[in-house]
Amino acid sequence: MAQDIVMVVGLGNPGSDYENTRHNAGALFVEALARDAGQALRLEKKYNGLYARIQWHGLELHLLNPLTFMNRSGLSVKALADFFKISSEQILIAHDELDLPPGTAKLKKGGGHGGHNGLRDSIAHLGTNNFQRLRLGIGHPGEARQVTGYVLGRLGKQEAEALNAVFDETMRVLPDAANGNMAAAMNRLHGFNANA
Repeated sequence: MAQDIVMVVGLGNPGSDYENTRHNAGALFVEALARDAGQALRLEKKYNGLYARIQWHGLELHLLNPLTFMNRSGLSVKALADFFKISSEQILIAHDELDLPPGTAKLKKGGGHGGHNGLRDSIAHLGTNNFQRLRLGIGHPGEARQVTGYVLGRLGKQEAEALNAVFDETMRVLPDAANGNMAAAMNRLHGFNANA
């Protein structure tokens, strides 16, 4: 049976300056997924990113963390998708989400970029917004002018623990989502709150 999701992308910025920042939540998720599969992401220049191909819970998945900086993420996403002839509908892009509280996550298909530069560039390069998203809640600082400093700030201990709990829960529902049972995956994940 064909998988509904064959490629998982984690959005983030490369380099030690951005390690464990809220904006790198997506990249941190893909690292966690690779670890769970007993694999490591390795530099793959032709995709401008860190890449691994994993066998995990009966799935074969291409994992990618672009190394192009957030606002050029689409270059890397398109390079990998084109190489393996993966359609946009089969791509899940994990990213940080200001509009969701920390400790929560939501799966979504399509929609706008909501001001997220990584999503904006991915939509531009893929020529469509018709891909799956994993929206990882990081909360909002309260004022628009504080957003940049907030998303580029490092995760606090409790935030990191909550995010890791969200990663674990997402990994529990990902096989359902990847195998076409998105409704079940959404129902379970959307009811989860690591801080509850």
